[in-house]
This record gives sequence, C-alpha cells and structure tokens, in this order.
Amino acid sequence: MTSQSYSRSRSQEIITRHLCMAADVEKYSRLDTPSQEAIQADLVRVLEEAAVLSGLDRTTWECQPQGDQEFAVLPLDTPEPEVLGGFVRNLATRLGERNANCAEKERMRLRLAIDFGVARTAALGYSGPAPVSVARYLNADQLKRVLKAIDSTDLAVIVSDRLYQDVVRLRGEGEGLDPDRYVRVHVQQKEFSGYGWIHVPEHGPEELEPLVSDPEPDQGPSPAATNVVKRNKGGVFHFGSGDAAKTMHKKYQR
Repeated sequence: MTSQSYSRSRSQEIITRHLCMAADVEKYSRLDTPSQEAIQADLVRVLEEAAVLSGLDRTTWECQPQGDQEFAVLPLDTPEPEVLGGFVRNLATRLGERNANCAEKERMRLRLAIDFGVARTAALGYSGPAPVSVARYLNADQLKRVLKAIDSTDLAVIVSDRLYQDVVRLRGEGEGLDPDRYVRVHVQQKEFSGYGWIHVPEHGPEELEPLVSDPEPDQGPSPAATNVVKRNKGGVFHFGSGDAAKTMHKKYQR
C-alpha cells in the first residue's frame, strides 16, 4: 500500500458529522431553457447573499449542484443556530425581494431541508446517512403541500428531528428560533422513515397543521373504515362504530 492510498484509507475511517442542506426550486421542469438558466443563477445568488447576511462563508461549503437544486455539506465549525435562524430568515427575505417584481410564472420558490450527521465524499458526490436523509426530507409530501398551499410564501423549510430537539427546542428564542412555530411530520420516502419539523417564515402552526395532518405511523384505519357490518352464525348483524356504521345500521333497519 502506497503512502497516498494509506492516507486515504485512514481518512475514510474518521467519522465526521456535518450540517447538510439541500434547496430545491418548485416547478423547475415547467420552465423553458433560458428561464431554467436564469433560475439556476438566481438560486446560487440568493443562497450566497443569505449566507453573507448571516455571517456564513459559503466559499467553505462543499456544494453539489443538481440543476434545479443544490446540496451542500457545511464545515464542522458551522454555527447551527445561525443556519436554522438567521440564514433561513435572510433567505426568505432575499427570495421575497427577488420575486417582488416578477410575473407569477417567474417566481422562484424553494423547499429547504437540513439535517446533521455523517457525510463523506464519494466518487459521485457524498455518501452517508445525512445526505440520504436530507434528500428524503426535501421530497416529503407534506413539505410540497405546504409550499403549494401557502401562496404568500416563497420558502418552506424542514429540519430533522435531531436538529429540532438539539438546536431549536433547547436554544429557543434566545437564538432567534421559536420551537412553537414548527410542526412535526412523519416522513416516509422510499426506505427512509423518520420525523421532521416544518417551518415557514412569517406563518404560524395554525396555518401549517391542516396541511400536514397525516395519520401517525402504525395507527391503522379509522373506526369508520373498519368492518362496518358483520353477521354472526345466528344471523344477527353487528354494526361497528363510526359514521359509516351508523349509516349502515339505518339501512338494515329499513
């Protein structure tokens, strides 16, 4: 083994955890080629401007462009509260300013997903659980529904449960973060299953909760959807509970 390959092998043994982030443009595929090129340039610009306004150095981020989105691995010493707080707020502001004079079809609206965990460089980008979870959070159905439904916003954010518990909930408003303005969702994407927390700047949980209310995992069907009518050996009908059961009871009583 050469000294170079030995060094590479040793570096792969070191487990480092990074803040990972992905931003995705809504409805990008509907744009024509010149508009896609303009959106890509604007995406990079607003991310850079939000970072500068937040005191973050984007030149130290390991960025992986993917057309309508960007995935980034942030340095080990990145202040997590500043990313979840200041960066998110500044990104929402810059998006609003960018879209202020745009026609509706030219608006740039983003989904943003953030997690913390193991991320290592690989032949085609990055490997590890954090890059995978960020991709799954980014494509959560609930996050897409929120951005589609709340037309007055240009940014919908989801953070992992571990970031919410360790950073948002514990540090709270002292870092410009308000735990009460996040709503919990269960994300099921491909083989990934986990909880995340959705936040939309300038919008409260009373607006978000109706949009993300999915059944809890393993909760099973509601009583109204269960066996409404059963007949036992004696020919007696049994009606379950719920609205559907009541309807069937009236039908069989006629």
